[in-house]
Amino acid sequence: MPRTLLNASTEYTPADDTPKTIAEVFKLPAEPKTELGRYRLLSPSAAIRVSPLCLGAMSLGNQWTGYMGAGPDFEESCKLLDTFYEAGGNFIDTANNYQDEQSEMIIGEWMEKRQIRDEIVLATKYSTYPLDRKEGKFQGIAANYVGNHKKNLRLTVDSSLKKLRTDYIDLLYVHWWDYSTSIPELMQSLNDVVKSGKVLYLGISDTPAWIVSQANEYARQHGLAQFVVYQGLWNVSVRDLERDVIPMCRANGMGLAPWGALGQGKFKSPEELQKQSTWRGSSPPSESDLKVSKALQEVAEEVGGGVRAANVAMAWARQALKIHLTQDQIDKLSNASDFNLGFPFSYFGTDAHYLPEGKPNSFILNVAAHLKFTNLP
Repeated sequence: MPRTLLNASTEYTPADDTPKTIAEVFKLPAEPKTELGRYRLLSPSAAIRVSPLCLGAMSLGNQWTGYMGAGPDFEESCKLLDTFYEAGGNFIDTANNYQDEQSEMIIGEWMEKRQIRDEIVLATKYSTYPLDRKEGKFQGIAANYVGNHKKNLRLTVDSSLKKLRTDYIDLLYVHWWDYSTSIPELMQSLNDVVKSGKVLYLGISDTPAWIVSQANEYARQHGLAQFVVYQGLWNVSVRDLERDVIPMCRANGMGLAPWGALGQGKFKSPEELQKQSTWRGSSPPSESDLKVSKALQEVAEEVGGGVRAANVAMAWARQALKIHLTQDQIDKLSNASDFNLGFPFSYFGTDAHYLPEGKPNSFILNVAAHLKFTNLP
């Protein structure tokens, strides 16, 4: 006889193949098709589960052809998104202004047609002027459509929700620092959108470490939502985040979501790099580019198996892929870039908890005793 759910009027009939043991009730999922299906926490302070690689959607659309080259139309974008999703990817990053708003529109329509919105961890950004002034599309006063202030936050979040065809954003980034919005205004306003349910987590991008630290400390003291992830340019060739941003993330329990991990098309063999056209009007490769490219190619050849320079660059950034790099190979790549932490690190050393052998590189510490610090994750 049909039964009804508690406090519901919908009738249902039990299936013939109902689980017979507790192991069948809590059946483990099948092995993932790819490593994208092995999820991890977004950060120590954000327990949402994300794929180990995030798909950047800046190129989805064809409105920035002059800047980025011919981009994919809607159908081609859907094929790319489908491939990522079917491989287990669930983490997608865009922004309110990418491709003159087309990126958000494409992602929104794709999620709606596939009916997978809640499976996706969706990150977008506010701060940047999004309006299209080409062909007289917008000729009004745009002063408050840019920056980190409260009005632009409200306008952007409401607009992004419509374009993305959803009622919430998993991760909202402050796209960059505008040097005009106060910390109290910023954190109070961001907390309001979190409390409203329109945003789940907060991130910040391309902002000095001292500002992020000050903002999170203000949030802690006032019981507000904090930044849980930082996004910035970081790869084997551009390592400035190692000075202050990465230590700041560790101290604040924040995750790191680098952009440009593949060098924006520069991580190729030296021969390929020399042949590369001036895509996006870029200048010819510098001596530093060629030095890093040579080191990447040498390590790729050592690893073998068809591994390319770009694969090695990603393995260096992740240091947790199927491509295993030895410490010597990691050191070779790290030393290929002309990077110096600068003062005070060059004088007083760095945190030995994160050095391979835990041995301090500070002469002031080492003069007293032979020390070895416990390595931290």
